[in-house]
Amino acid sequence: MESINKRGGSSAISSGSMILKALILLVVFVLGSFFVVKMLVDGQYAFGILFAVVIAAGLLTFGLKHLYPHRYIFPGVAGMVVFIIFPLVYTIYISFTNYSAKNLFTIERAEEYHLTKTYRLEGGDYKFDIVEREGGQYSLILTKPSQTLGSSVGVCKAKSKEELMEKPTIQAQAKKKVFHMEKVDVIPGKSCGIKCKIKYRDYLKLTKVVLDNFELSPVDLHNYSAIKKKYKKVNQKILANGTTFSGEHLLLDNQDNRLFAPDYEVGYFRYVNDSTGEFEGENYTPGFRVGVGLYHFKRIVTDPNISEPFVKIFIWTVVFAAGTVFITLAIGMVLACFVQWEFLKGRGFYRVLLILPYAVPSFISILVFKGLFNENFGEINKILDFFFGIKPDWYNEPYLARSMLLIVNAWLGYPYMMILCMGLLKSISDDLYEASAMDGANPFQNFFKITLPLLMKPLTPLLIASFAFNFNNFVLIMLLTNGGPDFLPEEDLLVSYTYRLAFEGGAGGNDYGLASAIATAIFILVGALSLINLKLSKMSAKD
Repeated sequence: MESINKRGGSSAISSGSMILKALILLVVFVLGSFFVVKMLVDGQYAFGILFAVVIAAGLLTFGLKHLYPHRYIFPGVAGMVVFIIFPLVYTIYISFTNYSAKNLFTIERAEEYHLTKTYRLEGGDYKFDIVEREGGQYSLILTKPSQTLGSSVGVCKAKSKEELMEKPTIQAQAKKKVFHMEKVDVIPGKSCGIKCKIKYRDYLKLTKVVLDNFELSPVDLHNYSAIKKKYKKVNQKILANGTTFSGEHLLLDNQDNRLFAPDYEVGYFRYVNDSTGEFEGENYTPGFRVGVGLYHFKRIVTDPNISEPFVKIFIWTVVFAAGTVFITLAIGMVLACFVQWEFLKGRGFYRVLLILPYAVPSFISILVFKGLFNENFGEINKILDFFFGIKPDWYNEPYLARSMLLIVNAWLGYPYMMILCMGLLKSISDDLYEASAMDGANPFQNFFKITLPLLMKPLTPLLIASFAFNFNNFVLIMLLTNGGPDFLPEEDLLVSYTYRLAFEGGAGGNDYGLASAIATAIFILVGALSLINLKLSKMSAKD
């Protein structure tokens, strides 16, 4: 009887957990579907598809019994997809488009923007005034030199000015008030004056006047003007040469009856010549995104304004990354051997002291060094001036600036290498050093014949990772030299050069497409160099 109760209890618990699991999956499905649909409606198709795939994979993993064992690795895989694979794929996609500060929108959003444009009809301006009438009523008076126009009963009725002119508290719910005006012979009441207009200008922005089949809107504190939509949407237009121009997203200019259409070659709306059917004139912003193929990659190779600095920066980036790895490894390995020396007193104190630079946040250390290397007030120049009578201009001389970068990066990186070498030194058997001592080897021979070869094999993957990290060391460049001297790409790494193209494009606009192409090239280059290093390390391991 007791066993039956236990079975019944465990069965009830199992059923309850299954119901709870189903409810959680249902909630995730409903919320996930809501956010995915919202992204798709807002035009964020890439993000919508991404989260749809991740949510669907999660529901299948936790919902299907034969996939349930994979639940342990799903968070890691999902994180890798969202934060590594998707940004990489999206960056590659952007590199094949004209995405920039001037071409941010989709064609639908660019069309919507142009459809909101208006123009003022010639001769459609009216002076306006607000007139206070008896009983707390007001009239909106529109005047021209030859006539006076106004409302027959006042704009609206209210007990006070505040109630009449109060701006709606929720702007999203505010709708324009439409007033139909009629001609009157006498202007009743007393003018409120300019103070009244200023006080209630937010209210006036929400008014629209219909007069003689024209819509008038306030344009300033003195005038209402007849305003019409600049463009209207059409499906086709017969040109002067008899041909029919048709397609999606066509607009017609209401002012001069000209066709305004998207030019997919450049990603902008432009006017169409009525006689030839060809696009003419300027590109009207905002533009829209279109595919450009390998255009940005060709620019990297063929455009001298891009290829020349790219090659120089690439060479310097390789030198910087390789030099940093070599210097930090040399310092870290020597110091590791030093603090591991059994005859050294106070080894623990030296270890703590030498590891301290690794404990301090890098941006603090970089800013400290920025002050130390200051030409006029830095302690380094004061010392050099005292002993040698020189004050190097670290930030404006290219070679000095590069040397400074290597010095600072060596300070930031040697503790990491020292820690690695300290751990690896523990794995080297003391018997090897005892045997070498019996053969009469000195400490230098021990280091180059025993220590260095045995450390290099396990260190090789870590050195490759360090090379890749320093290849993209963005923080050091931006905080220490800001890519100088004089904001020229002398000390830029490829990653900071890409940042400038993307976010400091100047008058030409931020060129995200070109920056993404360079970022893709960086990924390929770093990957290729890492593979070469791995191949070389395998060959050396076989030897």
